[in-house]
Amino acid sequence: MKLTIVFAGLLGVFLTPALASYEINIGGDSNSGISGQQSVSVNNEHNVANVDNNNGWDSWNTLWDYNTNFAAVRLFGKKKCIVHRMNKDAMPSLQTLDKLVKEKKLQGEGPGGPPPKGLRYSINPEEVSDLSKLGKPIASMCRGIPTYMAEEIKGPSLFFYRSRCYDINVLLLLNFSYCGQVIDG
Repeated sequence: MKLTIVFAGLLGVFLTPALASYEINIGGDSNSGISGQQSVSVNNEHNVANVDNNNGWDSWNTLWDYNTNFAAVRLFGKKKCIVHRMNKDAMPSLQTLDKLVKEKKLQGEGPGGPPPKGLRYSINPEEVSDLSKLGKPIASMCRGIPTYMAEEIKGPSLFFYRSRCYDINVLLLLNFSYCGQVIDG
């Protein structure tokens, strides 16, 4: 019995660095996309980060898969999943994200902090037929709901004047805008 307890304790010590989980309260009004509670899980062993935003009907979950270089957001109120390539110039590395969250050094915290980086995406209205090409973590998250690919739009575009967008703010680090007809439906 003692050996089992010691083994379980040692296993916990070795697994803790591989999978870390944190809860962060994000303040603000619901129109800003910054309200609710966000919890972060960083899995260094599988190179994925997961952020859950719990805010009633506007809840969402995002997963960043650093192995496949794909990111996905599951919009619970819309019952849709949107997948896009990760912008490595704007998105932090897994190690940087883990460090920022552990040390509570998130942008936007406190007065005078730098504003979050903004990324805009145009959603392709055609559903993804084969989720397996997106990697196992994203395929698991998006299984059973309509899934769409999105392309990053850089610079100003008239597209955004004709289309609705769904905005999310991840940990006061990044603002994502997902735009297209898919959001309306």
